[in-house]
Amino acid sequence: MKLHVFVDGAAAGNPGPAGIGVVIVGDNGTPLLQCGEPIGTATNNVAEYYALLRALEVLPNLDVQVESVTICSDSQLLVQQLTGSYRVRAQHLLSLWEEARRRLRELQVPVRIEHIPREDNYEADRLARIGARMSQRQYAKGNESSSLCQQSRGTWAAAGVRTLIPEESPNSAEQRAG
Repeated sequence: MKLHVFVDGAAAGNPGPAGIGVVIVGDNGTPLLQCGEPIGTATNNVAEYYALLRALEVLPNLDVQVESVTICSDSQLLVQQLTGSYRVRAQHLLSLWEEARRRLRELQVPVRIEHIPREDNYEADRLARIGARMSQRQYAKGNESSSLCQQSRGTWAAAGVRTLIPEESPNSAEQRAG
């Protein structure tokens, strides 16, 4: 199966409470995974890399035969650094870039990395923003980290990605985070 992996990071402030969003879709539009997670305090660029690393962590564990992977991100910096068009100048991003390159090689399937417009990355962006709100609440309460990840066997409408995790009210994420 040819997979499309949508990743996004969000930080409320730079640095600030941050979260990641990952959406993995099969070549026929089959949703395989959606994930929104808090990552504590980080910059937006660090959150973008954490989203990619989380996707690369779960990919080998999906119950599908992977033929190829297309990574889609609205972060021009992330895409350009991974494709070699930009050098990694920020020291705090270098180890994340190295880890991402290592994990990409370990996939042992063709991988393409694409920059996409933000509006085409809506679901990963929404999940990242939920993760950032969870980070903010957890910091305020001193709670442990939690995750909103869901695998699915359904299909999404051709017009766009169907939401597996409903848009949350301010209290619903707090109740899940616990």
